[in-house]
Amino acid sequence: MPAQIAVALTGTATYPLVGLVVGLAIGLTGMGGGVLLTPIMVLYLGVPPSVAVSNDLLISLAVKPVGAVAHGRAGTVRRDLVLRLAIGSIPAAFVGAVLVNTWFTQSPGALKRLIGGALLLAATMMVVQLVRRSKQSDVVPPIRPFPTVLIGAVGGLLVGMTSVGSGSLMLVLLSLLYPTLASRTLVGTDIAQAIPLVAAATLGHLLFGDVRLSIVLPVLLGALPGVWLGSRWSVRMPDAALRPILLVLVGASGLKLVGVI
Repeated sequence: MPAQIAVALTGTATYPLVGLVVGLAIGLTGMGGGVLLTPIMVLYLGVPPSVAVSNDLLISLAVKPVGAVAHGRAGTVRRDLVLRLAIGSIPAAFVGAVLVNTWFTQSPGALKRLIGGALLLAATMMVVQLVRRSKQSDVVPPIRPFPTVLIGAVGGLLVGMTSVGSGSLMLVLLSLLYPTLASRTLVGTDIAQAIPLVAAATLGHLLFGDVRLSIVLPVLLGALPGVWLGSRWSVRMPDAALRPILLVLVGASGLKLVGVI
């Protein structure tokens, strides 16, 4: 184990650089884990899809608390929403992890297309968020328990299977369900709710999947400072410039994974 850790820490600079970029995106927008890191590993770093999903979730589990602490200190986390989302997301994420490591073990191509489809869904939801117009006053209407739990369940299942959805699909659905909630609070709440979700999915992948320290550790070297900086900047600056760039990257990656381009 010490030798494996030493090799991981002294590996290529590509992984820490990728981690830094993804960490900044997560901190600034709540997106970037599954929608960026998984396709980068599959398309450009040659990581098998099932391995990419397993390792991306473990990396997210280490990164999300850093962003959540920064947002918690800034008062941009709605704990009541986090609790209700977790009721749906925790069991669904574990089930999704088990399914992907049993149904897709002999069919990496099918998993690759599933990830691509999830990315295209995420891109579609990002378009919805970009074009919608609502008055954000940071005043939340009465909590709607069932739809909120349902968002958690749907997002949890998708994240468990593809690692995509906690910062894209769920964030947009929350913004539609609670349209007056300010962007900074949406991002902070989404990052915080992703912690129990990703923990459940990671547990499933640790039991059934393929986690490699040689990938996880060097990515974390860049991702941890990246998400901390991004989270601190997100409460001071708009993310209007970054989201269209993410949209293009996510959409193109999804099309590539499903075989369209």
